Amino acid sequence: MSRDKLLRSHMQYTFADCLLDTDTRTLMRAGAAVPVEPQVFDLLALLAANAERVVTTDEIVQVVWRGRIVSDSTISARIASARKAVGDTG
Repeated sequence: MSRDKLLRSHMQYTFADCLLDTDTRTLMRAGAAVPVEPQVFDLLALLAANAERVVTTDEIVQVVWRGRIVSDSTISARIASARKAVGDTG
């Protein structure tokens, strides 16, 4: 699924104590807004839309970075930020 298609559809995803709204591009956790960088939001939206399966690194690069070459450490950093934003302590 492309980034544009993913974010064009208005969806609200709920998981744990979070609400992710693709229309307003907001993440709420326990009723409070959680500020996230645009790439972190896109990553969360991609993962939420595909919760039933494993999302590959190639898919993440295609959707979040639109196919641009990025380092593994950059991807790992965005994943860590996404986990922190949703309160996942691992």
